[in-house]
Amino acid sequence: MKYINSPISTINFKNRQIFIKRDDLLDIDFSGNKARKFYYFLKHDFKGIKKIISFGSAQANSLYSLSVLAKIKNVKLDFYVSHIATYLKENLQGNYKEALNNGANIIELNQNELSTQEYIENHILKSEEEYIYIEEGGRVKEAEYGIQILANEINKWAKENKKENLKVFLPSGTGTTALFLQKHLNHEVITCACVGDEEYLKKQFLQLNCDETQHPTILKNKKKYHFGKLYKEFYEIQLELLKDTNIEFDLLYDSLGWLNLISSDYFQDDDIIYIHQGGILGNESMIKRYINKYL
Repeated sequence: MKYINSPISTINFKNRQIFIKRDDLLDIDFSGNKARKFYYFLKHDFKGIKKIISFGSAQANSLYSLSVLAKIKNVKLDFYVSHIATYLKENLQGNYKEALNNGANIIELNQNELSTQEYIENHILKSEEEYIYIEEGGRVKEAEYGIQILANEINKWAKENKKENLKVFLPSGTGTTALFLQKHLNHEVITCACVGDEEYLKKQFLQLNCDETQHPTILKNKKKYHFGKLYKEFYEIQLELLKDTNIEFDLLYDSLGWLNLISSDYFQDDDIIYIHQGGILGNESMIKRYINKYL
């Protein structure tokens, strides 16, 4: 992958001008926020490393990105999941399918005594050697390396375009990207919790940085959403964005992100850059589920 400064597009949505940082265009196989988070590992030598160990869901964006990284570095990937749906096993698609095509070893635990992370750290890592362990969603200190580059790109663009009151928005899972962006940006970072609630997201921030003055601003969700479940408004905002901007966004994170952003005061008052974090490969299976449920 040749790492290139991703372009910034200008769109008009709901009578507002918004800037889109197109990290989805970084590379066909290694794009979005995972490209930023895993850039450190991409650029550094894997001497003595034989395996990447990680975990998450069977359709996680990180699963596909890590499978690409493992393929590039010629190492194995052991990716642990708590469950793989029978339908997905019988109908390979999305991140799961492409990760398998890249040679990923996707291991279904099917155990309820410990969380997936606890099981790996208590049982798997003790018996492994010559590995790199990457927590779910890329929540590792090494992620700062690539995210700082992203921050520098935005700082430079804002200075060149005289955007002194710029706000930077992105939805969060672990919040790693938002957290390290705020550390290195000259502008306020705004985010929302897509996995769990605001308190959960704050705890994620604190695992990587205990200085709350360096934490991003968290928008409060208007209602409680369960990650991975289908919500008609998620599908509708995605279709509206695609129609008005001709840009496809992710259904899991971006739909909730846009709903939060357009209902906030920030949407009316400030210059905003929305960071497109990729992940649209997972839309393939999500769209089929939405069509089956609502159409």
